[in-house]
Amino acid sequence: MKGENLFVPPAGTIEPVGIIPYSFAKTEEAVDFVRHGQCLLREGSVAVVVVAGGQGSRLGIPGPKGVVKVSPVRGKSLLCLHAQKILALQKKFGGRIPFFIMTSRVNDAETKTFFAEHDYFGLAQDEVFFFAQGMLPSLTQDGKFILGRDGALFMNPDGHGGTLSALQKNGCLDIMQEKGVQEIFYFQVDNPLIKICDPLFIGLHNKQGAQMSSKILRKRDCDEKVGVIAKVNNKTTVIEYSDMSKDMKCATDAQGKMVYWAGSIAIHMLRVDFVAALTALGLSLPYHKAIKKIPTLDEHGNPVEIEGIKFETFIFDALPMSQTSVTLEVKREEEFAPVKNSTGEDSLESSMAMQVDLHRSWLEAAGIKISSGVKVEISPLFAIDEEDVKMRVREIPQEIREDAYLG
Repeated sequence: MKGENLFVPPAGTIEPVGIIPYSFAKTEEAVDFVRHGQCLLREGSVAVVVVAGGQGSRLGIPGPKGVVKVSPVRGKSLLCLHAQKILALQKKFGGRIPFFIMTSRVNDAETKTFFAEHDYFGLAQDEVFFFAQGMLPSLTQDGKFILGRDGALFMNPDGHGGTLSALQKNGCLDIMQEKGVQEIFYFQVDNPLIKICDPLFIGLHNKQGAQMSSKILRKRDCDEKVGVIAKVNNKTTVIEYSDMSKDMKCATDAQGKMVYWAGSIAIHMLRVDFVAALTALGLSLPYHKAIKKIPTLDEHGNPVEIEGIKFETFIFDALPMSQTSVTLEVKREEEFAPVKNSTGEDSLESSMAMQVDLHRSWLEAAGIKISSGVKVEISPLFAIDEEDVKMRVREIPQEIREDAYLG
């Protein structure tokens, strides 16, 4: 872990990145890109990669974060929802969509067991692939290695930046290339609103020859703790919230609007050959460090926690290596409701409320009346978007007065 590979905040020319606005999706021009994305799905040219190496400890849930029950009526798990969306897409477009799940050393066995116990949620077992991310040693604040409570060197997962190297080391890129997969749709497990394999995003990215692309949303305010996508020395880059000065966070234009509002939400498209080229000779993304409580033993062998340094890599640090990149704006209420905290912002409660609001909006757009306060949940196997709901409106009661599940 050489010092020169530690992350250094960006310097040089920083300016806003070019963004395809949310309104583009409603234009005639967007239709060709949507059709192109749909064509790639029919051909089986897209694989899905989800980062699912975390535990549900912050939510008070023992086990992998992906098993947390998040849907508002049926209590489906995150991994169930994601798998069902892939199954629905396969049925809709007729092509296979391989599903690659990145686990970690602490949850790999449990995640595999969870899928087996649920019969892979209807997916073909030979189209679901598990691979474990790498590990990095943690250090004391004076640079010494730390022993874990088991007496071995304490290691922590290497972050979502480890996804790319792990795909290569575990033979996943070879599998993709054998299956004729050209593109990877990447996201993190904790977002139940994820629009997996959005045809518009796929089409824009592929048709414009991009190597790595991103979805972004408008920050709530300048103090929202998310990184932003910007141009740094003319390269598309994610700048972490903690690496932005107050002046940059709150910079406004002549109209008083935020300049750096393009919040990164960890949804990407990546070309398989781009990832293969990056990892062929050993990808070396910079290390980001964080001060964390680490379980260890004191000099008498008693269990204690100390403040140590954990290192991790971030996938967005590969973004400047892409010669061409697409940045697409989406709406928070339609695509981003992460489950990170037990209460408050980005919590299980807030995520469930956003799921209900989205599904109510789909039904109301189709002319369905829903009583105030009623929860509704639409299974991905029933509809994956508003257009699907409108096509099946005859199967739905014209008025919903109590909590309802459509599946």
